Amino acid sequence: MSSKKYSRPEEGKSLSVETMKLNARLLATLPIPGLVLKFTFTSSSPFGLVINMLTTDTLSHADLKNFNLLHRGKVRDVYEISDSQLILVATDRLSAFDCVSPTPIPFKGKVLTQLSAFWFRRLQEVFPNHLITENFELMPTEIHEHGELRGRSMIVKRTTVFPVECVVRGYLAGSGWKDYLENREVCGHRLPKGLVEADRLPSPIFTPATKAQKGHDENISQAELENIIGVETATKLKLVSLKLYQQAFDYAISRGIILADTKFEFGSDKNGNILWIDEALTPDSSRFWAADEYEPGRSPASFDKQFVRDYLESLDWNKKPPAPELPPEIVEATSKRYLKAFELLTEEPLKD
Repeated sequence: MSSKKYSRPEEGKSLSVETMKLNARLLATLPIPGLVLKFTFTSSSPFGLVINMLTTDTLSHADLKNFNLLHRGKVRDVYEISDSQLILVATDRLSAFDCVSPTPIPFKGKVLTQLSAFWFRRLQEVFPNHLITENFELMPTEIHEHGELRGRSMIVKRTTVFPVECVVRGYLAGSGWKDYLENREVCGHRLPKGLVEADRLPSPIFTPATKAQKGHDENISQAELENIIGVETATKLKLVSLKLYQQAFDYAISRGIILADTKFEFGSDKNGNILWIDEALTPDSSRFWAADEYEPGRSPASFDKQFVRDYLESLDWNKKPPAPELPPEIVEATSKRYLKAFELLTEEPLKD
């Protein structure tokens, strides 16, 4: 621990704001894993501040030494369990502008995993998926040595992933809004005149994209999709994606959330069966809006990392690695948005 001493006020005097902040910085260096300190500055406290402690372990990287690491993505670490099974670990990493933030977001990985499991089960009659279990107790015994994976990992069927993302848009937002302003089209779909930002589209549209390992995904046409994965498969994925979106939209709106757009990923197992894979309708893969705050003509607040993107846009940063650290208030607000989306959609608290 640092040899520096915390300052106390002299009898009858108050600490300066600068000294209060110095005390906070010193306390924040305490080497206690998983400890988050929140400070309220006040002259009534001996050290000039009140400390609120919240123990919340975050996970930036999985480390499963007994398993082969197949892939470390922007958020998920993927390990090989067997020839037919994988374990997906959702970390608390956050990616914005294609850069991974050095600051993890508490509870984010658990929200992504548990919300995906919720949707996979809810929509399994619409289309089969790769989920085997997210129940930590039912995982291989070797996994039980890694308690940090509880609530944030799932065992899934191994598939050959189609190198495309199946995006469905129900509202005019994000890059779709920008494209519409240029030529009244979104990924080749001609839209009516006079639409405003966040308008609901006449009907949901399917806008596939390439799946980029680095950098931005690129929108492609249905014809280009057919060239990549074949006409029959492309047609099937389009129909399935639109059906999944509509079912999810209908449920979400009943819970007070608008599913503005989302992306799906698919793969084929060793028997050639197509499965819905990766994550399912999470704040990372979807644009969720609060229905009671929705108003066409402006960009609604969303239950996702847009809050972080807005903060980063306010900085003098060139959007190239390394990304800047996030301040505590941004981290807390982002974490609350992920948790709120989970609780509204599932009507359950997040499991530890």
